[in-house]
Amino acid sequence: MNVRPISGASVDARGRGAKGLLALILGVLLLAVTACGGGGSGSGSGSGSGDAKSGKGDSAAAETKQSEAIVSITPKDGAKSVDTSGALKVAATKGKLTEVQVKDAKGTAVEGKIAADGASWTPSTHLASGTAYTVHAIAKDSKGRTAAEDSGFTTLTPKNTFIGTFTPEDGSTVGVGMPFSLRFTRGITSPDDVEKAITIKTSPAVDVQGHWFGNDRLDFRPEHYWKEGTKVTVQLRLDGVEGRKGVYGKQNKTVSFTIGRNQVSVVDAKKHTMKVTQDGKTIRTIPVTTGKPGYDTWNGQMVISEKLAVTRMNGETVGYGGEYDIKDVPHASRLTDSGTFLHGNYWGGDAFGNYNASHGCVGLRDVKGGYDSGVPAAWFFNHSLIGDVVIVKNSHDATVAPDNGLNGWNMSWDKWTA
Repeated sequence: MNVRPISGASVDARGRGAKGLLALILGVLLLAVTACGGGGSGSGSGSGSGDAKSGKGDSAAAETKQSEAIVSITPKDGAKSVDTSGALKVAATKGKLTEVQVKDAKGTAVEGKIAADGASWTPSTHLASGTAYTVHAIAKDSKGRTAAEDSGFTTLTPKNTFIGTFTPEDGSTVGVGMPFSLRFTRGITSPDDVEKAITIKTSPAVDVQGHWFGNDRLDFRPEHYWKEGTKVTVQLRLDGVEGRKGVYGKQNKTVSFTIGRNQVSVVDAKKHTMKVTQDGKTIRTIPVTTGKPGYDTWNGQMVISEKLAVTRMNGETVGYGGEYDIKDVPHASRLTDSGTFLHGNYWGGDAFGNYNASHGCVGLRDVKGGYDSGVPAAWFFNHSLIGDVVIVKNSHDATVAPDNGLNGWNMSWDKWTA
């Protein structure tokens, strides 16, 4: 078929005209398609109108699926120098918390508890100092839809710190009277916070309670002497504890010790004897000498806190002036911080079992140099443990103070736990 060009138009013009016509046709077709999909209100647009409603429905469904629960974490993400106590809080509104995980960089979890109403979570303990933590929390709204929040922060690095020195040593076997005793390098003004950071577990189980002597010493013991064979584990989690304003603990340590056989020795200052019992049976009665008049030995329950094969004893160190200075006292077992020892005596003559001649200590017959293992002082020294109990009775002095040495047994349980 031949098509004649429009009169007066060039070939190029005819080409542009054809393209224009094609564009016009395509435009009309496109308009028709748009009209079909536009969702007008006419009867011819029924299916198109349905497609539009479907789009709005997807958006509404997405909004419906989103949880209404809101999780908030304090401190804010990226916070630095965060306090180790009281600063960490997780809360939920319009929903309830179902899971909270707080971990340090090593993956160690911080224990905590979600409140009964699900509105909050708080840690069960303080945080460590100078430590980075991450928090992951999940909550659900009333329709069971979940919302999550994540955060990270770093706790403060303290300028002033404290630690606790302790007895007995880790891994030791001790006598039935041995308390776990801590002395802090700084005076403590928040004793409850410090005590909460210390846990004691025993096998078999026994109730163990702490008692403060002043603001720098904390001792733990059961109501009665330990049972033979008891295993004791102490966890010190003092790192991050604010013991006093601006002074934080810097110590995490686990200490374990075992209770040995039950040995209790009773010194009768009037009879000048010491009866040594193990597991309730007398194994030896030893002649002794105690404090002479004016230098009477303390009465009461005393615990061996230190054993020295040989030591120097100088009266000036305990307020007695220059009355004595013995450089080689053998087989010495410390009973008080004030200087009372149960020790070997090679200068006492016939005093043992007959009269009291010491300056307050309990003396047992010995030889100079302590080389004879058969003498009473050597025998007792070799059969004793740190933590063994020595009870002195019938002396003319008062009962030893509970904090003079490891001698808290001289305090009633009611006062100990008050």
